Formats: sequence, structure tokens, C-alpha cells
Amino acid sequence: MDRVSKLASDRAVVIFSVSSCCMCHTVKRLFCDLGVNPAIHELDHDPRGKDIERVLARMIGRNPPAPVVFIGGRLVGPTDQVMSLHLGGKLVPLLKEAGAIWL
Repeated sequence: MDRVSKLASDRAVVIFSVSSCCMCHTVKRLFCDLGVNPAIHELDHDPRGKDIERVLARMIGRNPPAPVVFIGGRLVGPTDQVMSLHLGGKLVPLLKEAGAIWL
């Protein structure tokens, strides 16, 4: 849990992902299209990725957990939560508040 908390607060936006996951790709693309430069942790490339994945699964109550997004060090959640915020017009203000984008 401590490792996840530390990684999640490294940048304004942190995405825990799996390189072969299409939904992970979609979420990463969304943030890049919005002008965000997120920290991306590919769990399948991290030697401790399985441990991180178990912690994330407990946090969001779903397995497999990826993608999981943190903004400003706070858990936003998986794809459905991110897309809900985006479609509701709440994602960009959240990104601005965290200092991830300026416009």
C-alpha cells in the first residue's frame, strides 16, 4: 500500500496500466489528448507489478484493476470513473486543480 501511495503522488496524474490492455491504451490516449503528461506505470513491466496489482484491486474492488488513475495523489478509479468525469465535464477542472494542465 505504501508503494502505491508513493507512486500515486509522484506526479499530478498517475496511471497504473498493463501494456496489452486496450482500455489502458484508451485512458492513456485521453489524458495525452487533453495535454496531460502522466506518469505511467506498466504493471506487466514492473518486477513488483503483481503486488501493486493486488493492492489496486483491493482499492477499487475489481480484478484485474488496470487501468487505475490517480489525480493529485487521490484515487479517481478505473476507466468507467474517468470517462464519467470526462463526459460530465468534471475531468478538466480536476486536472487544472491538480496542476496537470493550465488552459
